[in-house]
Amino acid sequence: MKRLAAFLISILIVYVIYYDLTQGTLPESKEPVIEAMAPINGSLPFFEKKVSPGETVLSIVEKKINGPLPVPINKVISDFTNLNKGIKPEEIKFGYTYKFPNY
Repeated sequence: MKRLAAFLISILIVYVIYYDLTQGTLPESKEPVIEAMAPINGSLPFFEKKVSPGETVLSIVEKKINGPLPVPINKVISDFTNLNKGIKPEEIKFGYTYKFPNY
């Protein structure tokens, strides 16, 4: 009897795992996602800073605003690249001065 109960419980666990991986247990959001876009005024507010060893673009921007980022990380990366003539955030070097977006 114990073997039968253990077998049925194992079948139930395998089914639950299978169902969770294929269908999921969280409800899907049926609401359309609307992204707000800021008007483009041609100029992005920025500040200039000399990079110290160990600093990253995100750490510098978060330190400047004294908190978490109010925009997605992708926006910070694209704004930094636009302000610095195509330089990617992973290419910054300490000792150089760069323009950082000011949110």
